[in-house]
Amino acid sequence: MTLTATVLDTPDPRALARFYSALLGWPVVRDEPGWATVRPPDGTAGLSFQAEPDHVRPTWPSTTTHQQMQLHLDIEVDDLEGASRRARDLGATLADFQPQDDVRVHLDPAGHPFCLWIRT
Repeated sequence: MTLTATVLDTPDPRALARFYSALLGWPVVRDEPGWATVRPPDGTAGLSFQAEPDHVRPTWPSTTTHQQMQLHLDIEVDDLEGASRRARDLGATLADFQPQDDVRVHLDPAGHPFCLWIRT
């Protein structure tokens, strides 16, 4: 067995693929109306995006009364503030709740949480 991708539901797979392509520097390797994939140049596991017109943005931090986050992405960076600024410039939102000083939680354009972190 080989893991090829983590799949995120979204109303607009192509738009979310473009966001992560720009954020991670990975090319879009599949681009269809209901499905898109970005993958690192070495061909290892990437991210895929699946059309889900009824997608509900998860709530961060999770609560019992709203759509809960089922996963998040951890992205290691060299410059936390610079990477955070870049993510926001590309369309991410900085989450209101920040659990740690060496992590910045963001929400991608479809509302999926991802963490930028720097090794301390």
